[in-house]
Amino acid sequence: MHLSLRSFPLRIAFLCLFCCWQAQAQTPTPGLAGTILATATDSASRQPLNGAGVWLDGQPSGSTTDALGRFRLAAVAPGSHTVRVGALGYRPHTQQLTVQPGETTAALFTLPSVPLNIGEVTVAQQQDPNQSMAAISHIDRALRPLNSAQDLLPLVPGLFIAQHAGGGKAEQIFLRGFDIDHGTDFNVSIDGLPVNMVSHAHGQGYADFHFVIPETVDQLKVYKGPYSARFGDFATAGAGEFTTKTSLERSQAKVEVGQFDTRRALLLLNVLPKDKHLLSKRTESAYVAGEYYFTNSYFDAKQHLNRFNGLAKYTGLLSERTSLMVSGSHFASRWDASGQVPERAVKSGLISRYGSIDDSEGGSTSRANANAIITVALPHDAVLKQQVYYSRYQFDLFSNFTFFKENPTQGDGIRQTEARNLYGYLGTYERSTALGARTLRTLAGIGTRIDDINLALRHAVRRTTTDTIVSGRVYEQNFNAFVEENLLLNDRLTVNAGLRLDYFRFAFHEDRDAALSGRAGKARMSPKLNFYYDLKPTVQLFARSGFGFHSNDARAVVTNRTAQVLPRAIGYEVGSTFKPRPALVVNIALWALHLQDELVYVGDEGVTESAGPTRRFGTDMSVRYQLSQRLYADVDLNYNHGRAVGLPKGENYIPLAPGFTSIGGLTYQRSGGLSGSLRYRHLNDRAANETNSVRARGYFLLDAVLSYTRPRFQVGASAENLLDVAWNQAQFDTESQLRTESEPVSELHFTPGTPFFVKLNASVFF
Repeated sequence: MHLSLRSFPLRIAFLCLFCCWQAQAQTPTPGLAGTILATATDSASRQPLNGAGVWLDGQPSGSTTDALGRFRLAAVAPGSHTVRVGALGYRPHTQQLTVQPGETTAALFTLPSVPLNIGEVTVAQQQDPNQSMAAISHIDRALRPLNSAQDLLPLVPGLFIAQHAGGGKAEQIFLRGFDIDHGTDFNVSIDGLPVNMVSHAHGQGYADFHFVIPETVDQLKVYKGPYSARFGDFATAGAGEFTTKTSLERSQAKVEVGQFDTRRALLLLNVLPKDKHLLSKRTESAYVAGEYYFTNSYFDAKQHLNRFNGLAKYTGLLSERTSLMVSGSHFASRWDASGQVPERAVKSGLISRYGSIDDSEGGSTSRANANAIITVALPHDAVLKQQVYYSRYQFDLFSNFTFFKENPTQGDGIRQTEARNLYGYLGTYERSTALGARTLRTLAGIGTRIDDINLALRHAVRRTTTDTIVSGRVYEQNFNAFVEENLLLNDRLTVNAGLRLDYFRFAFHEDRDAALSGRAGKARMSPKLNFYYDLKPTVQLFARSGFGFHSNDARAVVTNRTAQVLPRAIGYEVGSTFKPRPALVVNIALWALHLQDELVYVGDEGVTESAGPTRRFGTDMSVRYQLSQRLYADVDLNYNHGRAVGLPKGENYIPLAPGFTSIGGLTYQRSGGLSGSLRYRHLNDRAANETNSVRARGYFLLDAVLSYTRPRFQVGASAENLLDVAWNQAQFDTESQLRTESEPVSELHFTPGTPFFVKLNASVFF
């Protein structure tokens, strides 16, 4: 594929100028027109609603609310008008407003939350058209049960996870034909706080999401592909933006018990009643959440996994034009693990399917976060949003991938450690500018992120360190700036053009070997160009394209001057979100993604290897159908085809890249009374190495959730793997050697998946 990188940004700039000229050519508005200035809020929490849609009678196009819930309708003809405000998950609010010539009419719209009704879901997203999955994500968040932090990432349609370290480590991620490892090609954030860790001791882009309490999550915004200028590093296969609740409808205490010594306790506590205030006399909310989890899991060796999460969050309006969000959280976890086991050890009877070769694997990790966002309304319908954040992160992992291959006497155990300070700032400026009868929405941002890390890779025998392979300090900083322009060219066609600039500074100081130390820097420009066409209110078509990248590990960058630093990704797709029936939503996309270099982390050596360029294409389809007032069906079908570029046929497979995945189920939901869900997961067999001589085994699983809810309490049960299938989670083609063997053997190593597992829960609301 040949693309002119130099001309692409110029084409975007030309297109933006052309769009502005077209909009200015529209008929000017009368001088005696009036203005409507209003605010939309959640009727329960009284918090502003960001991104709600606004429609004025007689106008084919609408507007959206800003970060403070405000919207302005300019050049409105004098007289009586009907204004309608709606948002996903809320009952629309309609008001009759009278506009006087040359005057501003003020109004307040309060929207109550309502049970999911797919018939009211809209397919177009005016504020951020790149959220082509917004309707699907909203439906999933309302329907799909969340039993643990592991259930959060699979809310992204088509995303699969696999655990291979006893539940204490970040999951392996699969999406759009990628084995993303622990996050190399998927950007994850929570309340704007980055989850991915650069130059991590265990893997580039490592995204441990266990510090998030699932009951506190409110929304998920999904961006598949590298098409939004808001995201930089790791956003090649896509990005997921999670947000936590601004307030609690009620406090909750919950306990869960299950097989394998599993237990969990949860407390959500509203600490600021509606008639109390902290920093202002305006709308405020504050709550704390705490979670404790323990399990010995289903392995022969008890896993002793225990995890604690705590969160405190405040959200409030300090003035009519200023809002503040402050949160702090802490997470700590310890566990033992059985790791991956070779098939030959199970077949020979050396160990059971749930046994281990080295039961000293496991580790500990912790993360403390501080996050603050202040949002200020500026003149001329502009909003300035500024965020600062800090994380203190620690990680200590014991692993043994090859058993006795390198050290036949003591074994090949390794220890990976790191202590990290993460600092960041992001400022965004958003403004709507009238261009004749049209509105140009501008979003610009500038930010920086600093990772200051002490890390090491050492040999270990049964958690006793024997010697050091590499240790030192990584200092990595990213500077970034971006701009996105959204313009409705006519009543149906929207163009979204963006440009992002990233600059990275890498530094690594090896404690013992100066030859392994060094500095480097690299910049990357990423243009985007997307079109959205509303064929009719129930059908939106889109065509998208963009450049993205993922960064390399700082240690690899400074020690190998020929290594790819910021390998580029080029993606494009066409598709549609449409409603063939009022209660049926369908999203379909045909996509392709070219990666300049597929970077593979080699954990036992602490280095990154280049697998060369790759090419992928595929199709995603998501269907959501409301069969009756309370019964819903959903299905995701994802086909992916990927190959390495420049290698002979038959030797160009991308290891562990999924070819076909599917998730779906039936959900019966009532706000009070009995609710339930029956769900399936399917992942097909796939190549485990470049020659396809070893195959990773697929699976088909059934899970179920049942609950009974009353105003003051809830009881429920969940069951995983109803058919008790013997399935593999993480799988790798690994060369290993057992103690009884004289030569290493290369074959499939796996971590067994959960057998039939039942868990009960009970909650009290107050």
